[in-house]
Order: sequence, then structure tokens, then C-alpha cells
Amino acid sequence: MTQKRNTAGTPLTGRIVVPGNPSYNAARMEYNRRFSKFPRIIVFCQRTQDVINAVKWARERGVRFRVRSGRHSYEGFSSVNGGLIIDVSEMNSVKVDRKNMVARIQTGNPLARVYRKLWDKRVSLPGGTAPDVGIAGLTLGGGIGLLSRKYGLTCDNLKQVKMVVASGRRGAKPIIANEKKHSDLFWASRGGGGGNFGIATEYTFRVRPIQNVSIYSITWKWRDLEKVFPAWQRWAPAVTNRLTSTIEVAAKQVGTIVSTGQLLGSAEELRRLIQPLLQTGNPVKVMVRTVPFIEATQFFAQGDLNLEPKFKITGAFGFKPLPREGVRVIRDFLSHAPNQHATVWCQSLGGAGSAVSRISPTATAYPHRKAETVYELSARWRNDGEQQRNIQWVTRFRKALRPFVKGDYVNFPDLQIKNWPKAYYGVNVNRLKRVKRKYDPHNVFRFAQSIPVGKKSRSN
Repeated sequence: MTQKRNTAGTPLTGRIVVPGNPSYNAARMEYNRRFSKFPRIIVFCQRTQDVINAVKWARERGVRFRVRSGRHSYEGFSSVNGGLIIDVSEMNSVKVDRKNMVARIQTGNPLARVYRKLWDKRVSLPGGTAPDVGIAGLTLGGGIGLLSRKYGLTCDNLKQVKMVVASGRRGAKPIIANEKKHSDLFWASRGGGGGNFGIATEYTFRVRPIQNVSIYSITWKWRDLEKVFPAWQRWAPAVTNRLTSTIEVAAKQVGTIVSTGQLLGSAEELRRLIQPLLQTGNPVKVMVRTVPFIEATQFFAQGDLNLEPKFKITGAFGFKPLPREGVRVIRDFLSHAPNQHATVWCQSLGGAGSAVSRISPTATAYPHRKAETVYELSARWRNDGEQQRNIQWVTRFRKALRPFVKGDYVNFPDLQIKNWPKAYYGVNVNRLKRVKRKYDPHNVFRFAQSIPVGKKSRSN
């Protein structure tokens, strides 16, 4: 049903939640409970027109707003005090065209639902591991996962995006961006981060056939750290690109190092490929098996369950293996972790024929193409009294590793990074500012680390 515009301006449409509603508290919660914000209104959009109306409503009234899908913004960028939250999580259709190997996926879908719907047609796309992360922000920031070395980032498989952008002084309109139309916005939507240019409502992806995969998990004790970590860093980028792997070093109180990975191939081949790891240190637990792909997504999702509710995370990229001093930094910081919930997690991205590194750093907005690994340094806690200690630990850890790593992944945002545009976007910063100026000249879509509207250059 369309509602006529009256003199009072554009109406808000969709499912509206305000303070005092029984569902308000659940509706305002962020994944990272370190942030507790109290919006004036939350609108759960059910169709594109609801999104358009919400942007217009906010602009007409001068109300600040934030955009939200999976609520996983590590620094709480998708929430706001006293403003409007435009939430697309109820726009969750997934349509698969197996003949043309494409899927149309609305941006409210969490990854678990995407994988399940695609699996029904025995297809998939490279995406992350946390089951409740939204496909929206994941894709806009790049999207790393256990199919990345073979099939690229999530954004590398994006063919088209539908987006609601600001229009004129108070309006909003839907546009389609792909290689032919609004190709500059399409470029920026592949690695330029979420919420910078507009509100994505639907993606069209290229999908790949998938059946069974083989997965592994190897556990070592803490004492093997200085053997295992360098061995993994040498091995991970050199092995076939059909195998993407991770390594996680827990705090010394926990005392484990765990490497996991997924191969497009048999368990027998995987056992052969992981030999260099099995021959390093003294593995205390080894698992290798072939499973249906959907089971593999559930296996990798386990690491994201039952975590402490509040956290501080930062990231970085490794372009070569850490030297001995770098591994020592990891050992020293995890020996003095603020509690047992601190970890360093790494995933292989580049190396031998990797689909990620085959693409030029300027071909999409995601610039870290030549990186071999991505790092995530995290501290988690429950009580507010522990917050300062944890945040300071992560900040010091990042600083200590800085000589050996570069930049940061925009989906691991960190308010402590001073020159964040360069850390996230590298060589692509200026071009992203130009796209911002073209599609959002009034800086309607803004938050603490949104891309600034660049200055107009005289030569234009």
C-alpha cells in the first residue's frame, strides 16, 4: 500500500519500534555489548520503499541515522543515541538461478541463512564464518572466508548491487550499480566499507557449484608456538589455492594453538597437504574429514559461539611471514593477556595462485590484494571494570606488531587508528572520496569513520 505524502513530510513505513515497546531493548542491542545506545526510533524495513521513506524522513527532519543489517559493527557504527536506526534485517529473500549460476540476495540475510538457501541448490559463494554476520557489511568491506583463496573475496563475486542513495537536498532514490551502470559506485561497493554511500538492499552474486569439502583441525600446546606459527605462515600461502586455512593462538592461560582449514578435495589429499604442519612440534589433537559443505560452515561457525559479550578487536595484514621478533611479540602479549579470552587469529588469503592476489589492488576498492594473511587481535570481557585494561592491551599489541604488518581490514574497524583511511583503503582513498562526493555530496551517510567527502580538485 502506498501512502500519500502529506504536508507533514514523508511517513516512516515498515515495522517501527520505539522506546517503551516490549521489543525495544532487544531491537536496540548491538552484537558488541561494549556499546549500549538508545535510538529514538528503529525502523525494520521490509521492502525498498521503506528504506527510501526512512532516509527521506530523517533528512526532512534533520534526524541523525545509522544503517544496520547484522549488527556486527565492531565499533558500534550501526547504532546511535537519540536518532533513527534503519534496519534491513527483515529483507531476507534469497533467489538462486542455477542455470545462470547467480543468486539474488537481499542484504538483511545473515550468513547462516545465505549458506543454507544456497546449499538447497548445491551452490555457494565465499563468505565469512560467523553465522549471524550480515551479508551486507561483509560484502561491502571485502568478505574473507574459507573459499577465498580459490574463489576470491565475497565482493569479487558480486555482479550487481541495488542501493538507496541520497537525492537532492532531502530526497532518496534507488539505483542499480554494476560494471555498466554507476560503475564507480560498483567499484566502491567492493571493499569500500558499509554505510558510506547509501543503503544496499539487494546483491546479485555469481555462485559456484559445491558438494563435499574436506576440513581439518590440528591442536598444539603453547610451548610449540615458536615452531608452529612460523611453519603455518610459510606453508599456508604456498599450498594449493583449493585450501584456505586459519591459525589461532589463545592466551597462555588457555595454552593452545589451533589451525583449521577447508580443502576443495578429498580427506586423503588433505592429510597429505597438512603433513608439514603435522611434522611441526607435537600435535595433541588432529581431525581430518570429508563433510557436506553446509556441515563445514557449521563447523567453522563454532568458534564464534559462546564468546564473551564485550570486545575490542583490531586487524592488520601480513605481506610476509613474521620474523622471529614478530612471533615473540605474539608470545609476549598472549603471555600477559588481560584474561583467558584474548587471542590472535590469522587466515590465509594470498600466495600460490590465490584468487585474492590475482586481482589488482585498484581493480576494486579492497586494496590489500598482495597480503598473504589477515590478522585479528581480540580481547573479550564481561564486566565493565575490565574494559580499560582490555582495550589498552589490544592497542599496545597493535603498536608492537606494527613494524611487521600493514594496514587494517575495514570490517575489523578500530577507532584507535589515527590514519584509518590509509589503513583501510590504502591506494584507493582518493578515488573513494570522489565516489563519496558524487553520490553523497551532503554527507548524509556518516559515522565516526565514514569516508569523508573529498575536496573538489581544480582540474575537474
